[in-house]
Amino acid sequence: MYAAVDAIVAEGIASIVETCRYLSVNRTAFYAWRHSEPTVTEENDAALAPLIRVIFRKHKRRYGVRRIARELRKRELTCSERRVARVMKTLGLRAIQPKSFVPKTTDSRHRLGYSPNLLLEAKSPDRCDEVWLGDITYIGLSDGTFCYLSVLMDLFSRKIVGWSMSSRMKAGLVCDALKMAIWQRRPKAGLIHHSDRGSQYASKVFRKLLRINGIQGSMSRKGDCWDNAVVESFFGSLKQERVQWRNYQTRYEAQQDVLQYITMFYNSHRLHSYLEYKSPNQYEAVMAKKRKVA
Repeated sequence: MYAAVDAIVAEGIASIVETCRYLSVNRTAFYAWRHSEPTVTEENDAALAPLIRVIFRKHKRRYGVRRIARELRKRELTCSERRVARVMKTLGLRAIQPKSFVPKTTDSRHRLGYSPNLLLEAKSPDRCDEVWLGDITYIGLSDGTFCYLSVLMDLFSRKIVGWSMSSRMKAGLVCDALKMAIWQRRPKAGLIHHSDRGSQYASKVFRKLLRINGIQGSMSRKGDCWDNAVVESFFGSLKQERVQWRNYQTRYEAQQDVLQYITMFYNSHRLHSYLEYKSPNQYEAVMAKKRKVA
């Protein structure tokens, strides 16, 4: 408010007395503010502000207080989250807020049969390639049509290990994502593949692919999608941080952009609070090193 009074007076719009009276500002307090020297805290905040702005813009409004604070610590600039929040508020910086996950029942009206929910009895994975989660989402194109994205996430590291995109939501979509994940990860027999009860995951060709590679099929209970909430969270991040800012003309354009988001940002650089503020790639590397030492 004091800065506003100062600006109005500087423009010659009104006198200090008139402006303070109109804005209900105490004149004595205004004069004290005008002639005061900045505190040490204010000077430190001012010095930190440009770097916070650079980090915020670099990550395209995706990083909030906690992740920016972690990024600063990596650069050997230790400061509290409260301080980062104060500077961001002063700069008017607000991170993108993804929508809360709301489970939706998958259309599972088919006669292909269902796999049991193996996650109900299984313990939380303590290493990579013990549990993979599969799911499908849609991405809109500029002409009003859609393409469909299938992903596989490693539940331990939250890394996207396989993905596929198509103009049709058929069994081949999820098969291609699984083939990519198998080729990249070479999992041992016994891995659990968990998904919803969709017909793509219940198809004969997909079940055969699981069986050939020694993978156990698992599905959520009817009307219960909470087991796949972490994948839904990824889809929320993808759409809030990337897709909604794009205007894809073709499926190929959407495919290349999503591929870049997954490989160049999400897997490599996006910090996860669940992973001790590491990216999936960093977390896997750290955990692998710990196991070697042990």
